[in-house]
Amino acid sequence: MKHHKDSIQRHHQIILDSIADGVFTVNLKFHITSFNRGAENITGIPRAKAIGKPCSEVLKANVCETGCILRQTIQNGRPIVNMPVHIIRADRKSIPISVNTTLLKDEQGKVIGGVETFRDLTPVTKLRKALLKQNSFDDIVSKNDKMLKLFSILPRLLKVTPRY
Repeated sequence: MKHHKDSIQRHHQIILDSIADGVFTVNLKFHITSFNRGAENITGIPRAKAIGKPCSEVLKANVCETGCILRQTIQNGRPIVNMPVHIIRADRKSIPISVNTTLLKDEQGKVIGGVETFRDLTPVTKLRKALLKQNSFDDIVSKNDKMLKLFSILPRLLKVTPRY
């Protein structure tokens, strides 16, 4: 029977590792009990270094100190969906992520921890900044075609116009 249970666990890990999003689970002491390949890729932290550590030490999220969202989910039973959060990767770079949480229950329905999934929002943030830059000049933002044309000309004019 143990061989069958090990086989199921390996199968579940293969499935979790096939997901690009980060997925990890914690026990009721908020120590990481599983950590998929997506979580490794996004955080830069290997699974072996994450397992058994408090999730706040691994993710170093801006919400860890002020109000752990996994703790909220475990305490009130309500999942959190698409909450924007910043974490500190292994290379000490802060990155934006979108977080979802839910309860982790055993076969009898007893809460044994929590599950968090997260997605790297860096590409979305870069795109948003590029679009904002394209549609703005200093503090002026517009979608008007004439203004956008003016925005594209202004930087060149500022370079050639003498300042007094």
